[in-house]
Amino acid sequence: MSDIGVSLELALLLVVIALFAGIGITAIGPGGVFVTVALFALVPISSAQVAGTASATFVATGLLGSAVYLRSGEFVSGFARELAVLLSGTSIAGALLGSQANLLLPEWVFGYSLATFIASIGVLIIYREAVGLKPSTRLSEIPGRQRRILIGIIGTGIGFLGGMLGVGGPIVAVPILVVLGVPMLIAVAVAQVQSVFISAFATVGYLAVDAVSLPLVLLIGLPQLVGVVLGWQVAHRVDPARLRIILGVVLILIAPTLVF
Repeated sequence: MSDIGVSLELALLLVVIALFAGIGITAIGPGGVFVTVALFALVPISSAQVAGTASATFVATGLLGSAVYLRSGEFVSGFARELAVLLSGTSIAGALLGSQANLLLPEWVFGYSLATFIASIGVLIIYREAVGLKPSTRLSEIPGRQRRILIGIIGTGIGFLGGMLGVGGPIVAVPILVVLGVPMLIAVAVAQVQSVFISAFATVGYLAVDAVSLPLVLLIGLPQLVGVVLGWQVAHRVDPARLRIILGVVLILIAPTLVF
C-alpha cells in the first residue's frame, strides 16, 4: 500500500472503519464523520486532503443511499420530495464556500473545529434521547413560503459545514430535521440526496487545488458502499433510538483524540 502512503495494517483498519461508517450513513444519518476522523487522525495528509478525499467518497454513498431509500418508499410523499429538492439546491453554495474556508484554516483549527463539531452532535443526540425531547415545531406544519425559506437557510448552513469539515450532510441534516418533527427514515433518506450535492460541489473545489487522493477514495469508498446497503437494512429492522445513543457516545469519546 506504499502507493497511497499507508501500511497494509492501516489500510485494513481504514476499510473496517469505512464499512461501519457506511452503515451509519444510511442507518441513522451520521456515519461519514468516522471516515473523516480516521483520515485526519491516522493518515499523513493535509486537512484539505482529508476533507476533499472524504467528500469524494460521499458522492457515491449519497447516490447509493438515495437509490435504496427510493426503493423502500421514503420519497413517496410530496413533503419528502420538497425537502430533498430545496435542501440539495441551497446546499450547493454553502458547500463551495465551505471548501474554500477549509483552505484558509490552519491545521490545528481544523482539528479543534472537527472535535467540537462532532462532540456537540453527540451531546445533542444523547440529550434528545435521554429527555425524550419532542419537536416544538413540525416543519411540515409551517406555512409554505416560510417553510421553504427555513429549509433554504438550513440547507445553506449544512452545505457550508459539510464542505468545510468534509463530514457530508447527513450528520448535520438528520438531527436538525428530526428535531423539527421530520420522521426518522424520511430525514435519513432526504439527507442522502442532499449529501450528493454537498459532496460533489465540495469535491470540485478540492480537486481544483489537487486535494483529493484518488487511491484513498477507492480504498475507503468501496467498503462504504457495502455499509450503505447494510445500514439501510438496519434502519428498517432496528429501533433507531438505540443506534442514536451508541453513536452519540462514540462521537463524544473520539472527539478529544483530534486535539492531541
